[in-house]
Amino acid sequence: MNIATKPMKMMRAVVVHSPGGPEALTIERSPIPSPKHGQVLIRIHAFGLNRAEMFTRQGHSPGVTFPRILGIEATGTISSAPGGEFVEGAVVATVMGGMGRAFDGGYAEYMVAPVSQVKVVQVDVEWKVLGALPEMVQTAWGALFSSLRLGKGEKLLVRGGSSSVGLMAAAIAKHHGAFVVSTTRNESREELLRASGAHDVLIDSGSVAEEARSRYPDGFDKVLELVGVTTLADSLKAVKKNGIVCTAGIVGGKWVIEQFTPNAIIPSGVYLTTYSSSVKAFMETPLDEVAQLVKDGTMHIPIKTYKFDQIVEAHHAMDDSSAEAKMVVLTD
Repeated sequence: MNIATKPMKMMRAVVVHSPGGPEALTIERSPIPSPKHGQVLIRIHAFGLNRAEMFTRQGHSPGVTFPRILGIEATGTISSAPGGEFVEGAVVATVMGGMGRAFDGGYAEYMVAPVSQVKVVQVDVEWKVLGALPEMVQTAWGALFSSLRLGKGEKLLVRGGSSSVGLMAAAIAKHHGAFVVSTTRNESREELLRASGAHDVLIDSGSVAEEARSRYPDGFDKVLELVGVTTLADSLKAVKKNGIVCTAGIVGGKWVIEQFTPNAIIPSGVYLTTYSSSVKAFMETPLDEVAQLVKDGTMHIPIKTYKFDQIVEAHHAMDDSSAEAKMVVLTD
């Protein structure tokens, strides 16, 4: 007797089979995954793009095996929660925790995520806005207030200000009463930086400390270093005594300082720290608060959207740093 088998439900997913350029991203039909207890199935409506995914695509993320669905963040609605932790249809966001590296991530129409890293979103905003926020807000908020301990009235330098995290950090810092100076390599981006929260802009030729000291002789209270190790030594020269520099990005594309000699690059009385994203930090991030500020226009964050089948085009823009906005893919 023939027993009819139930057709397997399928979804679209962006899969990388081996490291490479943007063309390594292929859109395929894949089975919709099934959640176990302690997991949820999320119907993804929007996901942000991050440079971490570019590095994974290029083969630079340790421990990643292929094929892999990339994506360290996603937003959508609960499709299934076997343990009853969430109501079906609830709007949620999730980031990190191995997404897109240890297990398949957000570059798909559905994904399974551990309950422990899924956050309900109460504010009603467009998917393109919500899709832009989780990782960007978590990194900016954590770096500013956990690592830098930014206070009202302090002078903050955002190195790599035209990156999505740089734009978000400027907006958050200004809203909390800091005086914000952002850097960019491109003079045409000055208006963008000012619109997002910067009070002043420095054009970055690879060195900004001299110009920064010329404009602000006492130096900065805090520096958020998003370019990374390629400009870190210069950024350390721009901070005042007892000030803090936090490195939280690798826009410069380099991970390691070769022949690092602390005494040679860290001025006496200046403090160097880092910020690294984590699930715990994300769950503590006031995502609803920031989403409401963006919704009502108090914070302005430029967002550029792509359709699902434009993922290769989007990664080309990320490789070229030409988007001048937080890039978001809409799955619908």
